[in-house]
Amino acid sequence: MFPLGDDNSDRSITPIVNYSIIGVNILVFVLLQGFGSNDAFTYAFALVPREITTGVDISGTVIVHDSLGHVGRIILYSSPFPVYFNFLTSMFMHAGFAHIFGNMLFLWIFGDNVENLLGHIRYLIFYLLCGFAAALAQVLMSPDSAIPMLGASGAISGVLGGYILMFPNRQVRAVIFYFFTTVPAYVAIGIWIVYQVVLGFMSSAEDGGVAYSAHIGGFIAGLVLVKLFAIGRPSNSGGRFSSI
Repeated sequence: MFPLGDDNSDRSITPIVNYSIIGVNILVFVLLQGFGSNDAFTYAFALVPREITTGVDISGTVIVHDSLGHVGRIILYSSPFPVYFNFLTSMFMHAGFAHIFGNMLFLWIFGDNVENLLGHIRYLIFYLLCGFAAALAQVLMSPDSAIPMLGASGAISGVLGGYILMFPNRQVRAVIFYFFTTVPAYVAIGIWIVYQVVLGFMSSAEDGGVAYSAHIGGFIAGLVLVKLFAIGRPSNSGGRFSSI
């Protein structure tokens, strides 16, 4: 499922927090990660489950094994901050162009509506908590893994969880199975959910690649938290379709 736009006609505030989060992700990727080429920075500030469970900042070459028994090596770098700080930094880094493009596209389309619902400050806290919950889910699923995890996917999964709960019938324009169509949010995001769950069961944390446990954990956090954060805020559900 590849989203193209959604209904923004009832948006009453400028989503400055959502725009800022997107901007920070891009700046980190370009200036600090060197478009993904600065391994010293990336591997120092990514989240390593084994570092979290042991409290030890691992530095040097680490041997890893995937689910098929293949052996690989990862060079980890030390960080000037405690390892738990990487819960935050890992949310703002990406592995490559496709990774950051896909994440920022989803955040651009769905994040503004959630920020409009929650307000600026609540949305920022909601986003960060979902990202933390996503990373924690991955750590709990693979506590001894030395494979670094990074990306905004977990926090964005929380945004999607909040979106589908609060705006289930909002129209989303998307490419689904090679067809351009407009469907309710519960259909568009529902396809994404099924995809994450299926691949999560099929993959192993030690294989690297996509941290599907983080996606699922972030999504559940979004479902659980969004109504709590929406207490006292006006509810908007109408509007026309507006593509981007």
